[in-house]
Amino acid sequence: MGILAGIGVLLPFPFYYLLWTYPQSWVNLCGKGRDPSKVMALVSHFFKLLQFISLFSVSSLSWPPPLYFWPLFAFGQFLNFRVYQLLGESGTYYGVRFGKNIPWVTEFPFGYIKDPQYVGSIMSLVASLSWVPFQYILLWSLGYLLMIRIESTENPATRAKPLS
Repeated sequence: MGILAGIGVLLPFPFYYLLWTYPQSWVNLCGKGRDPSKVMALVSHFFKLLQFISLFSVSSLSWPPPLYFWPLFAFGQFLNFRVYQLLGESGTYYGVRFGKNIPWVTEFPFGYIKDPQYVGSIMSLVASLSWVPFQYILLWSLGYLLMIRIESTENPATRAKPLS
């Protein structure tokens, strides 16, 4: 189950890479009248489910979790919630790459934590170390670090043009 779990953990990252790198192809594939961010969110939620199933398949759950679990997990999820609250679905799911006008946000955690959604996700994963073998947490975290690097090089000239 180890190799399948590793593949399951890494599954979404090629998808994110392709959408970030070739946003016009995604907009075209979604077609006229379909919101590419909404479709990306649906596909991403499916991949997230596969990731969690993969982690669960190699986990050994025990209760109670270590004390470090609660602050790491709570703050990590708070960051994820806050990013989604401020950016909305379109801002979270590459709306700017799909040609949408997403307002620049400076409220916390933006301006205080670089890449707060990814940092929050990594914190939540690290919180689960007592249950999930290290290599899977590392793989998932490396996927996020790769996306941080890829998304830091956004070129406005490569943004998609919305279909009219």
